[in-house]
Amino acid sequence: MGFPHPSHERETPVLSKHFGNHEAIGLEGWRKQGGYQALQKALAMQPGEIVDIVKASGLRGRGGAGFPTGMKWSFMKPGDGKPHYLCCNADESEPGTFKDREIMRWTPHALVEGCAIGAYAIGAETAYIYIRGEFTEPLERMRTAVKEAYAAGMLGPNAMGSGKRVDVHVHKGAGAYICGEETALMNSLEGRRGNPRIKPPFPAVAGLFGQPTTINNVETLVAVPHILMHGADWYKAMSLSSPKSTGSKLFSVCGNIARPGNYEVVMGFPFKDFLYDLCGGPPKGRTFKAVIPGGASVPIQTMEEAEATKMDYEGFVEQGTMLGSGGVIVIDDQQCMVKQIARLARFFAHESCAQCTQCREGTAWTTKIMERIRDGEGTAKDLETLLSIADNMTGKTICVLSDSCAVPVVSGIKKFRGEFEALIKKTTYHPVMAAVA
Repeated sequence: MGFPHPSHERETPVLSKHFGNHEAIGLEGWRKQGGYQALQKALAMQPGEIVDIVKASGLRGRGGAGFPTGMKWSFMKPGDGKPHYLCCNADESEPGTFKDREIMRWTPHALVEGCAIGAYAIGAETAYIYIRGEFTEPLERMRTAVKEAYAAGMLGPNAMGSGKRVDVHVHKGAGAYICGEETALMNSLEGRRGNPRIKPPFPAVAGLFGQPTTINNVETLVAVPHILMHGADWYKAMSLSSPKSTGSKLFSVCGNIARPGNYEVVMGFPFKDFLYDLCGGPPKGRTFKAVIPGGASVPIQTMEEAEATKMDYEGFVEQGTMLGSGGVIVIDDQQCMVKQIARLARFFAHESCAQCTQCREGTAWTTKIMERIRDGEGTAKDLETLLSIADNMTGKTICVLSDSCAVPVVSGIKKFRGEFEALIKKTTYHPVMAAVA
């Protein structure tokens, strides 16, 4: 688990090409693979030229929001007399998602290079890589890579002999899911409690230390060197469907499936082929029941919806969900949907920063009611109560954590209401319930 199965011939390994290759971890081995050529090329260009290429490529943020990266960079104004900052969001904590971890484990210099290029493009001399506290091995790999890059002159006051300063620092988080939200991440970097900030002002205006800041996901930044080396047209050509979704994408796959792991496919790849062919289908003797395709905070899909989906931003929306972070959680016919959704609700309730009443109270009450139904103690009114709470939580808080808790509950009730009602009416005994603690 962790990198693609060697027999999978329908993947398009770009970012994952060197997963499992121990030689690619260190600087010397990475340079043999063409590492840092893109940074050298970038430092000889004007920042605006880099932004234009990334904008033309159609690259969109791979952390979940899917906002066009080049457009995000264009909000920064190099030469405005202010210090600028780039923050790399490596606080990968979304349940079901583990792609960024593998990038940092196997190709740490790819991220260092991507950060350096991104920083230069937005007029920043300093980039911070904010890594999830539990990622002990990726943290060690990234710290080592940054030290090697400084020692070899890739970073520092005269990056690659260009006369331009590019600094990259690694910052260890303290294990808070909420710090994956970009403004909470900045608060944490500043040494404050990791609570999301009210926007506006947006980070591009007043971000880290009150200065213009851009926050990008690990996978987003690692794609940039490839785009610079091969061109925007090359990247746009990696799409099987919508011109608004370009390039390749890493998907983390876990749950009830034969071959879990990380897979890289081009945008628009058929989700049905992905699940049954690349990932090997369900465990022997079972069938798929549902899929959460973009990490725990996106709507649950029925298999009818999933099998009709094209794997890009527009394709998932057309089938009632979102691409999100690309964390695919597969649920088979032996699982109780109520139990699975209750577990997700408990996670979000635990990770709420408690700053907003709707989130603090809503996630807690949602969890209590979900677990009551799970344990066979629910009432007929509970489902409407859950939907009412979800409505009061959605779109009414500083960040979207409360929405993230409401989404699987609402989609679960909508698509699997029969399982909820069976537990409430005690008409059906589900085999999984015997295992509930």
